[in-house]
Amino acid sequence: MGLLAVILGGAICVQVVTPLLASRFIDQATAGGAPRTLTLLALLTIGLAVVGQGVAVAETYVAENVSWAATNALRADLLAHLLRLDASFHTAHTPGELIERVDGDVATLARFFSRFVVYVLGNAILMVGVLALLFHLDWRIGLGLSAFVALTWIAMLRIRAIATPAWAAERQASADFYGFLGEYLAGLEDIRSSGAGAFVLRRCAEVMRSWLAVTRKAAMWGYGLAATSQGMFALSTAAAFALSAMLFRDGTLTIGAVYLIFQYTEMLRQPTEQIRHEVQDLQQADASIGRIEALLRTAPRLSDGPGAALPPGPLAVEIDHVSFGYADDTPVLRDISLRLEPGRVLGIVGRTGSGKTTLTRLLLRFYDPLAGVVRLGGVDLRSVRVAAVRARIGLVTQEVQLFDASLRDNLTLFDDSVPDDRISAALDILGLTGWLRELPCGLDTPLGPGGVGLSAGQVQVLACARVFLRDPDVVILDEASSRLDPATERLVRTALGRLLAGRTGLIVAHRLTTLAYADDILVLEDGQVREYGPRLALAADPTSRFAGLLRIAATEEVAATEPAATEPAAEEVAS
Repeated sequence: MGLLAVILGGAICVQVVTPLLASRFIDQATAGGAPRTLTLLALLTIGLAVVGQGVAVAETYVAENVSWAATNALRADLLAHLLRLDASFHTAHTPGELIERVDGDVATLARFFSRFVVYVLGNAILMVGVLALLFHLDWRIGLGLSAFVALTWIAMLRIRAIATPAWAAERQASADFYGFLGEYLAGLEDIRSSGAGAFVLRRCAEVMRSWLAVTRKAAMWGYGLAATSQGMFALSTAAAFALSAMLFRDGTLTIGAVYLIFQYTEMLRQPTEQIRHEVQDLQQADASIGRIEALLRTAPRLSDGPGAALPPGPLAVEIDHVSFGYADDTPVLRDISLRLEPGRVLGIVGRTGSGKTTLTRLLLRFYDPLAGVVRLGGVDLRSVRVAAVRARIGLVTQEVQLFDASLRDNLTLFDDSVPDDRISAALDILGLTGWLRELPCGLDTPLGPGGVGLSAGQVQVLACARVFLRDPDVVILDEASSRLDPATERLVRTALGRLLAGRTGLIVAHRLTTLAYADDILVLEDGQVREYGPRLALAADPTSRFAGLLRIAATEEVAATEPAATEPAAEEVAS
C-alpha cells in the first residue's frame, strides 16, 4: 500500500505538470518562439506522457497484487471460520449460499482493498491542487469550478447513503440463487428420475426474477450516481468555456491559459469520476462488508474445551442421562444412559429416526447434548479440545466424499507426511492390492469428476483405508456396509475385523450381518433405550427385541431366496 501511494503521487505530479508544458508550448508557438524552444517543450511533453503510461502500468500491477493478497487472506479467514462452526449452522445454510458468501462477497471488496483509500486520497489531493492552480490563474474560474465540485460531491454522498441497502439486498439475492443452484445440482439424479426438470426450471426462473428486481433497483441508483456526476461536469465545462471566452476577449487570459483552464477542467472530471467509481464500488462493498461481518460474528454453538487430556489406548464410552434434539421442542434422544468398556464393540440397531446416527455424532462433538454428559475414557468431552476428540475417533459413513485429486490424496486427505508404504499396506489388508496394480498411475491415479470412476463398494473400502491410516482408538461404522454387494461385503469383513481389533467400536447397522463383530447390542426406539446387553445373551433370549429382529431378518432372507409364487387365476382375482 505504501508503494502504491508513492506511485500514485508520481502519477499526480505527471498529470499536473503535463498541461503546464502544453500551455507553455501553445503560448510560445502563437508568439513565434524559437524552434529549439518549441522542440524542447514538445519532447518534454511527449516524455511526460510516456512516463505517465509507465506509472499507470506500475500502479495497476501493484494494486492487483494488494487486491488479491487481501481478498485471498479474507477468503482463508472466512473458510477457517466456517470450519469452526458447528453442524447446525451448516444444516441451516446451503453450500451454494456459503460459496457466494466466501467468494462472491469477498470479490466485491477486491477494488476496495487495493485502490479505495489510495485513490480517494490521491484524487482528492489532485482536485485540491487543480483548483488551487485555477484560483492562481483567475479567482472567478477557481470559485465557479469549486462550487460545481462541492455540489457534485454532496449529491454523490446522498445517493450513496440511499443506495447501500439496495446493494445489500442484491448480494443476498445472489447468495439465494447460488444456494438454489447448489441444492438442485446435488440432487440431479433424483430430479431426472422423477421428471421434476420442469419444476426446477420454473423455480430457477422465480429466483432469477427476484434477483433481477433487486439488481435493477441497485443498478439504477448506480446509474443515478453516474448521471449526476457527468451532468454536473458537463455544466461546469460549459461554464468554464463561457468564462474563459469572456476573459480572453477582455485580454485577461492568453490562448495558452484558456487551453490550460480547459485541460484542468477535464482533469477535475477525471478524479471526480474515479472517486465516483470508488463510491459506487463502496456501495457494494458496504453491503458485502456487512454480510462478511455478520458471518464472522456468528459464534459456534460448540465451545472448544480447555484442553483436558484423554487417556491413551482404547477408550471407554459413557453416555450419562443424555437428551438431545436438533430443535428444542423436538427431542431425538431421551435420557440415554450406557457404558461401553474399552476394546468392546457396540452394535446399535433400531428403526429409521430412532436416533442411532445422532448418538454417534455426539461422540464426535458435532453437537453437544442438551442434557447429560458424554465421556470418553472417563473425561467429559466438553473439557477436551474438539480437534483432540476427533483425532482419536475414526468415522466411516454410508456416504463417502471423494475429492477431485489423486488416490493418495483421497486416502491421506492431503497429508503429505503419510508414506506410500503405509498406504500400500492398508490397501493390502483390505484386499485391494490387485486393484491398485491395475490403476494406470498407481497411487497418483486421479479420482473424482475428472479421473477414474469407482463403484460404491470400492468407495466404501477406501473409506475404511482412510481410517486405517489414521489409526484411531475409537471406530464408528455408520451403515458402512449398507451399499456393498454380498461379494464385496465378504471382502471387507476381514478388514473390518482388523480395523476393530483392539479398539472400541460402535456399529450402526440395518443389515444385522454386520453386527457379528459386536460384543454388546443397543436397541433404540423413539430416542430411548429399549434394550442393552451382551449380543450373544440377547440373541439367545427369545423374548428380547434383538432376537425378534434376528427372526425378522432371517424370514426376509428366506423370502428373498424363494422363487416367486405363480400369479393367481383370473377367477381368483375376481372372487
